[in-house]
Amino acid sequence: MKTDYEELRIDCAHQSAEELALAREQAQLLFRFNQTMPMTEEYDQLMHRLFPRMGEGSVVRTPLTVVRPHCVTIGRRVTVMNGALMMAAGGITIDDDVQIAANAQLVSNNHDLVDRMVITCRPVRICRRVWIGAGATILPGVTVGENSVVGAGSVVTHDVEPNTIVAGNPARLIRRLSDEEIAGAAALAGRTE
Repeated sequence: MKTDYEELRIDCAHQSAEELALAREQAQLLFRFNQTMPMTEEYDQLMHRLFPRMGEGSVVRTPLTVVRPHCVTIGRRVTVMNGALMMAAGGITIDDDVQIAANAQLVSNNHDLVDRMVITCRPVRICRRVWIGAGATILPGVTVGENSVVGAGSVVTHDVEPNTIVAGNPARLIRRLSDEEIAGAAALAGRTE
């Protein structure tokens, strides 16, 4: 199985038995996770089995849709709210102290325009202390810079500069965060710099 997310192409018509078995196992685990009572020991165990690279103090709420959860890395003190979608074939990295609101979508893969059975993949990265608003969509290859805010319902097609607020479809710069806002966010995350 390939792990270099930068130039990954997956031919869905010719997946190995190992890849198909892993996909089946992860789908069954996701089903159990979505059917388990939240905030229980069983829920936490299933969450960490689904996301083995998850930092301390992080939580993912159900319902959740995730494809290839083994390609997701979640930092410390991250909250992913209900209804999230993670299409992670290209790799998704969520750094520390990130807040992802309900129904947000992180999409690191897409179908090839010519051969629709081929999936093209580019990694998504959400940097430290980012807040992604409800229903926002982050598309393949996008990095959302540190401390930034993505407005609810936005569709992010290009990288977001650090310390900014973006919104819209496609997302565009609304304004830059003030030094006070940046310092406040860092202090609340326990990370004065």
